Amino acid sequence: NDIEYIYSTYFNKIEDVRFSSKVGKFVGYTEPGLMYAKNWNKDPSELAARKAQKETYCKHNVDID
Repeated sequence: NDIEYIYSTYFNKIEDVRFSSKVGKFVGYTEPGLMYAKNWNKDPSELAARKAQKETYCKHNVDID
């Protein structure tokens, strides 16, 4: 339950947009990032794919440590 999957995109070392499995959606931090987040949050398949990453990537690898 304490595991969090985070996916971020950066441009010129500035974080534009982030997906957090705890929030469950994309959040934009810059003007372009706000547009990306708005568009990606409209796409149910994109949200489902990101949410699934917590199960497939994080939980799979947590037992390795």
